[in-house]
Amino acid sequence: MKRVCALAIVLAAGSLPAQARDLPVGPCINMGNSLESVPENAGGRRMMPADFARIRAAGFQTVRIPVRWSARAAKAAPYTIKPGFQRRAVQVVDMALDAGLNVIVNDHHYEELFTDPAANAARLAGIWQQVAAVLAARPTQRLWFEIENEPHDKLSNANLLATLAPSLAAIRATNPDRPVIIGGDFWSGVDSLATLQLPDDPNVYPTFHYYEPFRFTHQGAPWITSDMPPVGRIYGSSEDRQRLKTDLAKVKAYAARTGLTPFIGETGAYEAYIPLAQRIQYAKAVHDTFAPENVAVCQWAYTNTFPWYDAAGKRWQPGLRAAIGLPED
Repeated sequence: MKRVCALAIVLAAGSLPAQARDLPVGPCINMGNSLESVPENAGGRRMMPADFARIRAAGFQTVRIPVRWSARAAKAAPYTIKPGFQRRAVQVVDMALDAGLNVIVNDHHYEELFTDPAANAARLAGIWQQVAAVLAARPTQRLWFEIENEPHDKLSNANLLATLAPSLAAIRATNPDRPVIIGGDFWSGVDSLATLQLPDDPNVYPTFHYYEPFRFTHQGAPWITSDMPPVGRIYGSSEDRQRLKTDLAKVKAYAARTGLTPFIGETGAYEAYIPLAQRIQYAKAVHDTFAPENVAVCQWAYTNTFPWYDAAGKRWQPGLRAAIGLPED
């Protein structure tokens, strides 16, 4: 990757390199607990065209659509995706594109890949071969592929490129210049950027996820089966503010090393035990730290978990959009 300037110069200037290459993500929100749930509506609501129209009207430019392809694909080659599910996933993508949104489609929750990357690399590539082919005609500048969500366990930065290379090749066979997104190990936390290497491909872009401090954002989360963060953590201390500065410096260091500006693919705070006022404070702090440096932020999630939209009350959660610079109703 091209070196654009020395790290010391970047940090002294207080901003990311002007030449850094990035995706035009803009304000972004995840369609969480939908197509990555089995069945689709197990985590809440079924996505409809009105959802995407509402999101676009609220000022968001991009939606990230997590998809659990692996749960709907055959175990043996050619790893055929269930036709009905493939049609539904394409329908959802088209809903978002028709609403005027950019779309990120990923592979989400491929658990076998994390426990045995080498044994599952070919299957992941077979899945992406099908997904890429069926979506190849969609606008390259508005539909982007993210090969795998949150690598972790035995899928680390050390073997990440080797594991994902067959999938990238499968995508490039039908989508030669479509943007492809790759995040690093340990659930794509900000520290993964320090050792994240990307393929020699001008249309591959980096991402990371930001849920720091984890003991605030995931307090009481029932899916954290080991060392669940206890309820009661309050956000906004001087330590929390310093953490943001420290983590921004890590992003700047990555941009200085690679010439690429990573974006935040997920961030948010679990609603069950965190008051809305605290969720607003957290969203504003993350946005105000990263967005001015051209680091796009994608919120988790539209509805179902960490919700920004109250489906029952049929309204956006008051204050959250203003926290990230979008107009409230």
